Amino acid sequence: MEDVKKRFAGRVGTSLVTVVALMAIFGAVAAVSASAQDATRAAVSISPEQAKVQQFGLIAAAIAFGMGAIGAGIAIANVGAAAMGAIGERPEIASQALIFIALAEGLVVFGFITALMILGKF
Repeated sequence: MEDVKKRFAGRVGTSLVTVVALMAIFGAVAAVSASAQDATRAAVSISPEQAKVQQFGLIAAAIAFGMGAIGAGIAIANVGAAAMGAIGERPEIASQALIFIALAEGLVVFGFITALMILGKF
């Protein structure tokens, strides 16, 4: 039993290291790409008032998407746990349980659409 736990802990550790390494690589590539675009793009001047409005718009879009994702995560955690328990007792209701999980996932879609609508104003 201890061998299984050690192998599992090793796999989890390897997975975490791999994910962090991939995130660092993709982040570095994105940063280099973004800085290269800034260097080649012509300077666009906006007024301080426009910058302030754009700043709040970007914050609003981030909050809309972030809260939608967090809400969906909480909803899916609760609905998914209840659905798995119900499926364990009555397997024939699996399709109905998946519908409720999909409804909870819709919160992310609504947050994403709201964020796109906010960003479309710029």
